[in-house]
Formats: sequence, structure tokens, C-alpha cells
Amino acid sequence: MELPAFVHIDPEVRDAIASGIPVVALETAILTHGMPAPVNVETALLLERTVREGGAVPATIGVIDGVLVVGLGPSGIARLAASAHPFKAASFDLAWAIAAGRDAGTTVSATVAASAFCGIRVFATGGIGGVHRGAERTFDESNDLMALAATPVIVVSAGCKSVLDVPKTLERLETLGVPVVGFRCGEFPTFFSRGSGLSLGLSADGPDVVARMFRTGRALGRPGGILVANPIPAAFEIPRDRVDAWMSAALAEVEADGVAGKDVTPRLLDALNRRSCGATLLANVELVRNNASVAAQIAYALTS
Repeated sequence: MELPAFVHIDPEVRDAIASGIPVVALETAILTHGMPAPVNVETALLLERTVREGGAVPATIGVIDGVLVVGLGPSGIARLAASAHPFKAASFDLAWAIAAGRDAGTTVSATVAASAFCGIRVFATGGIGGVHRGAERTFDESNDLMALAATPVIVVSAGCKSVLDVPKTLERLETLGVPVVGFRCGEFPTFFSRGSGLSLGLSADGPDVVARMFRTGRALGRPGGILVANPIPAAFEIPRDRVDAWMSAALAEVEADGVAGKDVTPRLLDALNRRSCGATLLANVELVRNNASVAAQIAYALTS
């Protein structure tokens, strides 16, 4: 495939895709907007190592000087992390970030779009975006949901971000036709906590099941992807009641400051980190590392 001038695929990633070697995509909004320095860079490098340890090639995706880079590697990660004013790109404004020559971290939706464009079928993130609390007033809903419905990529996450309205997010996923599969669990996880009280109708006891389901869906002509709900490791779980208490205070803080749109989630995560004395940041690192490990297993199963 001849690539546009504004897309660069790292040679290792390109060769792996062409050769059928497992590849796992990784986002960069967590690098540019999700975690403070130096934890952001340390985590991005940890995820690349975790994917390699699982037998797959990592493809960290971001925009640097208007070029969509698929496979940033350590030098690209450091360069993007050092950007003074990085944009937070979703699928609908990724083209603008590229055309404007910006540096940008890619959200779930943008990373899913870039993955599909390059032929990468598995992507690991922390948690997806979804329906925000108070959406009945604001209509605030993440572009991630539409991207999952329209794009044939397996997304491994610890459920949705705990800042969201979880029941409404699950309802929207069902309406959009996105299958949500619990990975060795029967209950939808909520980022920092392993459960939500919301049962899942679909589950997989291993990566082979997810891989077979994806192949079957493609053979049946399904256009969209699969959301694999992978709970945070038990050792790093934070009880839901504690998270809810911190969240209520954080939401009040963000509302008082008039924060809206794409800025809501980063501000809430920062407020949670402060109010939890760093416990939520540690949990965030561990859950996304766990997701990268499971994604590598699924990518390996897809190519076996």
C-alpha cells in the first residue's frame, strides 16, 4: 500500500503487518493529556515493553509536526511528551491536526481509525470514553462509541472511564451494535474497580475465544469492532464507594471551573489523583499495563 506523505509507519511495524506478525496499537492521549510527567513517558515505555514480552510488536500512534506516526518508539514518545501544546485528536478532527501541522496525542477513536487504516486489528487502552454524567442535559457523549461501532478493531480496556455514566454507556454500546465481551469476567469493570453491578451477556475465558469471535464477525460482514472488558488486577483495585466519593468532589471542582468537552476527562483524572494522594494514578498505570498484556495475547491468537 502506498502511503500518503502525512503517514509514517515504522519499518518494524510495517514489516510485522505485512508478515502476519502480531501487532498491538497503543494510544498517546494518555501520554499528552492523561498522566503527569514523568509517569506519562514511563508508562508509554512500559506498555511497549509489555507488548513485546507478550510476543507482539507495539505500535504507539501519535501525530508529530502534522505526520501520523504509527510506531513512535522511545524517541517518538519522548518527542511527543515534550511538545509544548499538543492537541488531543479524536477520529473526527485527526485530519485537522495533520493538516494544521500539529503535534497530537490520539484518543481511542483516533487510534482505532489509524489502526484500521494500517491493518492493525488489536488496540490496548486504559478505558474508553462514553456517555458523560448529566448527558440528558448536555448531550455529552464520546466519539469513541461511534468509532467502535464503525471500525473493525478489537479494543481491550478496563471498561469505561469511571468519570462516565456507566449504565448509559453500556446502553449506547448495545444500541450501536458493539459487542462487549468480559475477559474472564461476567460483570462490566469500571476502570479503577473490577465491577459495576452490571452483568455482561458475553464473556471469553481466553484470547482464542476473542480471536475466533472477531474472525467470525468479519466473515459475517460485521463492520464494527469488539470491546474487550478486562478488569484491573485485584491487587490494584480501588473500592467503588471510595472512587465515587472522590469523583463527586472532582466533578464539583471541574463544573465550578467551567471545564467542558475534551478537557473534562484530563481535568477529572488530575483531580482524582490529587484527592486520592496518587492511588488512582498507580491504578491507572497497572490497569493499562494489564490491558496491553491481554491485547498481545489476543493479537497472537489472531495470527495463529
